[in-house]
Amino acid sequence: MARAMEIVGDRWTILILREAYYGVKRFDEFEYYVGVAPNILSSRLKKLVEAGVMARVPLPEHAGRCEYVLTEKGRDFFPAYLALKKWGDSWLAEPAGPQVVFRDRHAGRPIEYPELRTAGGKALRLEDVEVVAGAGAVPFNRRRFGAASAGKATEAPRRASRKGK
Repeated sequence: MARAMEIVGDRWTILILREAYYGVKRFDEFEYYVGVAPNILSSRLKKLVEAGVMARVPLPEHAGRCEYVLTEKGRDFFPAYLALKKWGDSWLAEPAGPQVVFRDRHAGRPIEYPELRTAGGKALRLEDVEVVAGAGAVPFNRRRFGAASAGKATEAPRRASRKGK
C-alpha cells in the first residue's frame, strides 16, 4: 500500500489521473481542469511518467509539444480509482448525488460497482478477512503476519527496526 500511495496518494496526482480517465491528454488541459499550478502539474506528470503510469508522447503536428497518455499500468489503476470514487460518492457527495457518473458506453446504463464477496459468496466484511504474509513479505512482515489469525498481528508493536518493510 505504501508503494502505491507513493505514486498516486496525493490530491493533485489522483485528480490528474481522474482527468486522464476523462480523456484529457494535454498539459494545458490538465492545468485547466485540475486547477493546479504549472510547476506542481509538471512535477506530478513527471512522477507518473517515471512510474510508468503515463507516457509522454510527442505530437508530430506540433514540434516540442506532447500528450500524456495512460499506459497499461495507468489503465489498470482504473478499478482502484472507481472504488475510491464510489466511496466518495456514497459518503461525501451532495444530497442530489455525485457530480459525475460513469455509464457503459455500449449499453448506456450506469456502471455497476461489484460487491466484494467471500469465498462462500456472502458480502465481504472486514471481520471476514485474515491478514497473512504474502510471498514477497520482508522478514518484519513475515514475523508480524506469519501466524496471523483473524487479522491480528502476532507481534506487539514496538519501536524495533522495520528495515526492508
